[in-house]
Amino acid sequence: MEAAKSKMGSEDVLRQTSRLASSSALLQILFRLITFGLNAFTLRYVSKEIIGIVNVRLMLLYSTVVFLAREAFRRACLSGSTRRNWTKTFNLLWTIVPLGVCWSVFLGWVWLDILEVPDENAVPYYNFGVVAFGLSAVIELLGEPFWVLAQVHLFVRLKVIAESLSIICKCFLTVILVVTYPHWGLYIFSLAQLLYTSVLVSCYIMYFMMFLGSPEATKKSFPVTRMISVLPNFGQDEEFVNWEEAKLTWSFFKQSFLKQVLTEGERYVMTFLNVLNFGDQGVYDIVNNLGSLTARFIFLPIEESFYVYFAKVLERGKDTRFQKQDDISMAAAVLESLLKLVLLIGLTITVFGYAYSQLALDLYGGSMLSLGSGPSLLRCYSLYVLLLAVNGVTECFTFASMCKEEVDRYNFVMLALSLVFLCMSYFLTYWQGSIGFIFANCFNMGIRIAHSIRYIHNYFAQSPYKPLKGLLISPLLLVVYVICGVAMGFSEVFLCCDKGWLARLIHVAVGALCFTATLATIFFTETKLIHFVRKHILSRYTKEVLK
Repeated sequence: MEAAKSKMGSEDVLRQTSRLASSSALLQILFRLITFGLNAFTLRYVSKEIIGIVNVRLMLLYSTVVFLAREAFRRACLSGSTRRNWTKTFNLLWTIVPLGVCWSVFLGWVWLDILEVPDENAVPYYNFGVVAFGLSAVIELLGEPFWVLAQVHLFVRLKVIAESLSIICKCFLTVILVVTYPHWGLYIFSLAQLLYTSVLVSCYIMYFMMFLGSPEATKKSFPVTRMISVLPNFGQDEEFVNWEEAKLTWSFFKQSFLKQVLTEGERYVMTFLNVLNFGDQGVYDIVNNLGSLTARFIFLPIEESFYVYFAKVLERGKDTRFQKQDDISMAAAVLESLLKLVLLIGLTITVFGYAYSQLALDLYGGSMLSLGSGPSLLRCYSLYVLLLAVNGVTECFTFASMCKEEVDRYNFVMLALSLVFLCMSYFLTYWQGSIGFIFANCFNMGIRIAHSIRYIHNYFAQSPYKPLKGLLISPLLLVVYVICGVAMGFSEVFLCCDKGWLARLIHVAVGALCFTATLATIFFTETKLIHFVRKHILSRYTKEVLK
């Protein structure tokens, strides 16, 4: 009976997690498409120097403050059951706000007084931009306790609506100001960023104001009953925070700084070492956004959502032999299917991206992007997407199952990787230009994948499950990828991109035929994966749409 309950509980978490992944994937598609169109539109109204300052330097300030202030707390507080002492969890989460203020003030000073300040004539209102983006980071941190509460209870629609509404408001304000007041410069993007974070936090606060204490919450036996319960509680006699969560947070905090350096490493190199001018940074960011358009809106939701699943189902630091075997079996099956899914998506992007990079850049930005180093940069990025896909899932499982001591040991690995990555980025950029950033990222991802694969292999060594088989594909499918890659390569040489629109259409038709052949082969050779996608992703997505 106990095993049956455990299995039902794991399956319920998996169903809800799959809903979160599919809905988040849809949300990420919306985000990237809007950003994609927004960049194409604003390129015609603002200079590439302003694009470089906003998308590289100011967004780096914002992402660094937010990441360093909250990432460790998120990972620690998402682990465990929904039945916990939420007062202690909220108390711990509210320490994010003063921490974020400290990071914002310190980094704002660095951005204003230490880094090179752009020319006021080319990029006006830089100082206001730094203050606004730092303030927007602090505003977003005010909603973190509500975000964690929603994420732990898998409130899918709240996340989708809040983030969709905020990004749409930001985009509309940007477009309106760019068209009507193009001379405002960084005022435009600063005001849009402040609106984005304000709307995002307001959505979460307003939702819980209506939900807590409602009949629906009472029916679900929701553990929090009043809005005041979410606020810090200094009057209780017991300990202020859960010290186990606090210790785990500290372990993740030491690691979060290193992970941020690895994640945003090329932007730190561009910002602090001045290896590219602001205009080149703008072009690199445009190509980077285009390269990630077909990748991050799929992989990031999968990583975030299934981290929640693995963290709930698995017991940190405990041998597989001493955990519930139904949970271990299901976790292994899910991990194997996820690895196969992201591997095939990544391979498809790599093969097709190589042959269609020049055409995509020509359609998006014209000769400014397609005649320079843009196509080579985007081709290299297509390979990076494959590594990014695999690393997302392997690290998702690794961080969800590691105990505190293992996380601490991994911090040393991340420290070494950070130093090597920064050095490689610097020297490869001087040697190969902006493409050097992609080479350094590929090396970084390869090392991280190798470490995670080793951990997963050892984790399941004492069990009959081999989830790493998900990284193997059938020989027939591999042959199809090779044939399609060669055919599309010849098509690009002879038909793209200066042979006229008819040649371009034929080139696209060749790609469509190859893509159809690839999908057909996947459908017939990877039947286990198709079943997983239909059951846990497509079915949930379809139900959400019908609702």
